[in-house]
Amino acid sequence: MAVSIHIKRSLSSATRQFELDIQLESQAQRIALFGPSGSGKTLTIQAVSGLMTPDQGSIVVNDTLLFCSQKGVNLSPQQRHLAYLLQDYGLFPHLTVAQNISFGLRKGWLNPSKKWVPAQAKKWIDAFELTPILGNYPGEISGGQKQRTALARALAVNPSMLLLDEPLAALDINLRVKMRQELSALQKRLGIPSIIITHDPEDAIVLADEVYRIADGRIVGRCTPAELNHEIQRSSEQLLVDLQETSH
Repeated sequence: MAVSIHIKRSLSSATRQFELDIQLESQAQRIALFGPSGSGKTLTIQAVSGLMTPDQGSIVVNDTLLFCSQKGVNLSPQQRHLAYLLQDYGLFPHLTVAQNISFGLRKGWLNPSKKWVPAQAKKWIDAFELTPILGNYPGEISGGQKQRTALARALAVNPSMLLLDEPLAALDINLRVKMRQELSALQKRLGIPSIIITHDPEDAIVLADEVYRIADGRIVGRCTPAELNHEIQRSSEQLLVDLQETSH
């Protein structure tokens, strides 16, 4: 995968002025934007998806120019053919699991029929073992099932890239560990390029090949998952030493 993101966007509110200035070039198959809340992660991924328009700059994914202020190019989210998995999964509460998965495959404005399951959807229904809950509504299924439903819906449209916005943040700790491993295995099996944004170092370590640190609207560093893991372990060891010294 080749990703080039060079964008700027100024945002202001009654209490805050925020300047997004992202400069990123990567050939990695799985990219993580790692940083605290309010650092600009979601704005960056929204710009890639087409949900936010930068003031200036360009975005190129696999030789496809998605946005360029100088050339007047700004492809719609549909034209970009990317799958965007939201933190809360974005499932429609009034549609069944089957209808949610098939939603992006329908033609026209009507919701999919409860009995309509196209081949592209069935492929992922089988892959994620969702057949037993196809008739259920999102409010009737577990957090892990919601995530698998959202992933099936995202992948059914055969996207060129998967954008993941804190995909595990809504899960409890035990399910988070399980789903992190499942998602990592899925990434490797599918071979679909992905960008994940997260504040959790474990997500970045397991779900990325290259980690970009983001703070105050800017990329402030780059490392491998192994380097990040070593840093986290070293910090934990130092914290333990400090606690032991304090107890004495």
